[in-house]
Amino acid sequence: MTEHPIPTPAEIRAFETANPKTRARDAAEQLGIAEAQLVAARVGHGVTRIAAHPDQIIPAAERLGEVMALTRVAGCVHEKVGSYGNYHPGEHAAMTLTDDIDLRIFPSQWVHAFAVETQTDKGPRRSLQIFDAAGDAMHKIHLRDGSNHDDWAEIVAELAVDDQSEGQDVEPRKPVEGAKSRLDKVDTLREEWSRLTDTHQFLRLCSKLKMNRLGAYRIAGAPFVRQLTTDAADAMLQAVQASGIEVMIFVGNRGCIQIHTGPIKNLRAMGPWQNVMDPRFNLHLRLDKVAEVWAVEKPTQRGPAVSVEAFDADGAIIFQVFGVGKEGRDSRPAWRAIVDALPELEQVPA
Repeated sequence: MTEHPIPTPAEIRAFETANPKTRARDAAEQLGIAEAQLVAARVGHGVTRIAAHPDQIIPAAERLGEVMALTRVAGCVHEKVGSYGNYHPGEHAAMTLTDDIDLRIFPSQWVHAFAVETQTDKGPRRSLQIFDAAGDAMHKIHLRDGSNHDDWAEIVAELAVDDQSEGQDVEPRKPVEGAKSRLDKVDTLREEWSRLTDTHQFLRLCSKLKMNRLGAYRIAGAPFVRQLTTDAADAMLQAVQASGIEVMIFVGNRGCIQIHTGPIKNLRAMGPWQNVMDPRFNLHLRLDKVAEVWAVEKPTQRGPAVSVEAFDADGAIIFQVFGVGKEGRDSRPAWRAIVDALPELEQVPA
């Protein structure tokens, strides 16, 4: 954030009116404010403050029918078309799981939320948008032409909170935790890694050893990890498209992890972006934000789980990609062949 005075809601609205084609995230950055502050400036002008908890948001989203779910991090945007359903609440983690919309939700990070309606030449654009305490977008639900627009007003009225003031106070953004390793624990890491029976045990192992995911990768070595070139992120997507195999693509921030399961059919590069442009799944990846790529293998009761994982220069994870297991097994030879063929980063001798 800049140290300039925060613009007033009227000034923010004037900027948006003068720059109608600027994306919200970019507009907020240009103004030196959080995206939630940009949206809050239009409360009473097409925007309504709503309850932010997923226990209220997700059941409302289910009533909207087919929508587009969007979750993003700094270097990647993950968009899925489908209907919300099969919601499982939880104090620390919740989930919604349908064939198209597969989310892991962390309720403590769903702090501010808004129902947004913007008038356009093609009719109103409507969405539910959720932000964390720092005003960063955690998840967005965009209505489509075939969504249930008839119930929109009723749903917004039910979700609306008493406070409908303009403006938004936000907390300072917590810095990304960079790679955290413990060289004195590398033998323990490797020994316990080899005994994993489920991929979800890995982060608990890292926490116990006072490391994090990237820190563990940097010291584990073969046969657990292999550092790849940054070009491997694009090479992997192209190989998946060419092979036609199904993969699981995870993109997640502090408040939401969104998962695509299926093939990749249409890739379209534009400038620094590589884009999956399929009818019900879009992925927009900033290749120039990829600073580290790792091929990772974790043992499970159903066979080895092999992934390709990308991180940005701050050490934040951008995406994880796994092969889709068949017949009760986590491993899949076609996916492993793709990962094994990806270019390895040449290690510079110390």
